[in-house]
Amino acid sequence: MLMPKRVKYRKPHRGSVPSPDSKATRGNTLTYGEFGLQALEPAWITSAQIEAARVAMTRYIKRGGKVWIKIFPDKPITKKPAETRMGSGKGAPEYWVAVVKPGRVLFEIGGVSEETAKEALRLAKYKLPIKTRFIKREDVGGENNESQ
Repeated sequence: MLMPKRVKYRKPHRGSVPSPDSKATRGNTLTYGEFGLQALEPAWITSAQIEAARVAMTRYIKRGGKVWIKIFPDKPITKKPAETRMGSGKGAPEYWVAVVKPGRVLFEIGGVSEETAKEALRLAKYKLPIKTRFIKREDVGGENNESQ
């Protein structure tokens, strides 16, 4: 599963899930592949959920195409053990999450047909706790690049 090699602070403050009104200003366009999965809601997506979606996509497209994961879980979430009394400090880091805002592109696929990409991303979206949508690059042929 994905997690950082090292972090500055082992137990940072918890923070909160971004508000539904906030929009992603970075990572909201397709950069690598022709098709993508875009978040429509704010959430914390765990490394296990990212891995489950990746496995679902790569299994479906078999050996063809390429998958890019555009989010990385870099926020540790701590938990105290079950049936523990209050006090005695903060719990140990339990899992890692990626903070996702609406508009963020989560996954990209390239090198496959649109039907294959749509089905692979549909299988991936079932593994995620938020609403998402399928997006595609408008200039798949790359007409704009040839004129420059």
